[in-house]
Amino acid sequence: MDGKFAVFFCSAVSEIDPKYRQAARACIRAACLSGYGIVSGGTVKGCMKLVADTAAEMHAYHRGVLPRFMRGLEHPALTETQWTDTMSARKDLMREGTCLAVALPGGIGTLDELSETLCLAKMGLYHGRVVALNLDGFYDAYRAQLDRFVRDGMLSEAALTLITFPSTVEEFEKLL
Repeated sequence: MDGKFAVFFCSAVSEIDPKYRQAARACIRAACLSGYGIVSGGTVKGCMKLVADTAAEMHAYHRGVLPRFMRGLEHPALTETQWTDTMSARKDLMREGTCLAVALPGGIGTLDELSETLCLAKMGLYHGRVVALNLDGFYDAYRAQLDRFVRDGMLSEAALTLITFPSTVEEFEKLL
């Protein structure tokens, strides 16, 4: 498929606060309405399932990327399923061809995906925009750590311009 693509990093856990689930749905809808194809982890678990369900409801292209050890967990509504051998290869393939990387509130895997994407952007190896949905201050501690890196000389001020922290879905929509 030709066009613009957004990768969404999110939780594989279902039992998260409903406000995060609602925001995830709204962000996927907004991205689809703005003409983005969706890329995600593509499973039937947690917020990834919600991303896939919402993309399907929007009749959007949705590429899911899964490591082979997750065979059987792929969402049936994916437009395309891609398989990798490792989680590292999964992250690389998820970002491939995207111009927007969005971290929804999530766990340690989401933090890993966000941090690696930001690091790649800093090194000039990822050219898309990097966004962390900071709903109810979810990413405040992460942002504070990045500020600490700058204060202590571990990160340049310029690197902070590579990531955006919208605090509402409406702010996120304005970035699209």
